[in-house]
Amino acid sequence: MASRFRIGIDLGGTKIEVAAVDHLGTVRVRRRVATPTGNYRATIEAITALVEVIERRIGKTAPIGIGIPGAISPITGLVKNANSTWLIGRPLQQDLEAALGRPIRLANDANCFALSEATDGAAMGIATVFGVILGTGVGGGIALGGRILLGANAIAGEWGHNPLPWPAPGEIPGPACYCGRTGCVETFLSGPALAADHRRHGGRSLSALEIAGFAVRGDAECGATLERYMDRLARGLASVINVIDPDAIVLGGGLSGISALYEAVPLLWSRYIFSDKVVTRLLPPVHGDSSGVRGAAWLWHPEEEG
Repeated sequence: MASRFRIGIDLGGTKIEVAAVDHLGTVRVRRRVATPTGNYRATIEAITALVEVIERRIGKTAPIGIGIPGAISPITGLVKNANSTWLIGRPLQQDLEAALGRPIRLANDANCFALSEATDGAAMGIATVFGVILGTGVGGGIALGGRILLGANAIAGEWGHNPLPWPAPGEIPGPACYCGRTGCVETFLSGPALAADHRRHGGRSLSALEIAGFAVRGDAECGATLERYMDRLARGLASVINVIDPDAIVLGGGLSGISALYEAVPLLWSRYIFSDKVVTRLLPPVHGDSSGVRGAAWLWHPEEEG
């Protein structure tokens, strides 16, 4: 049988990645370039050029899905809530469809991550999946039966801009967030937030992954910082479980590589969850950095493959 392809695009703040995914879920061709930060028109042109290269390699046109660090407003059709601020207020989907000459599917990058891991990743075959991005920001997406839950306002799963639940006295009002509020989950659980918390408690300037590494090797200050982080993550995820009760939660982003999270956090979250027993699983990702392009490609379902 001839391979059928879908093209996935991961539009990130620092890089644009495009890949052709076949009907078995194998990435057959992949290309990436640096994102032309701050330049909307150049972003459109870079994506168009990458698609042309990919399609020359596979010898055919294919359905295109794209993940972005934001969402399309269901009211205006324009980009909103984007960390890549030059996209905000722009008709990105319409402009890309005009440049590429066909309809495309577009979704939030955390939604693409959740869809990728629910389709053929860590949560394959699981009915309700919450996908979490723990990186420079904190995002989330919900996959139900292998389909993204978008929501009436296109913000389903955006737990990062809720307040950190059950705050301790030292966590109120919490750090300032770029959204204009204080104490958001993102201000405690992103990579930069973990590093900032370590400095606030008198620690030296280290990255989040350096802190986790030193903690494993017995550094007391780093161990205390990681313990605070894991309790906060447990509280944040407990509030999600209390609302949507997922079968599995899959972690993505740079901090998903901290192996201690997968054992410690489920032990901690039980005290905050409104249930006598918690069977929700906390899982590491299978596809890692590839989940962005893979999830974008999966926005087109098998019966719609080109």
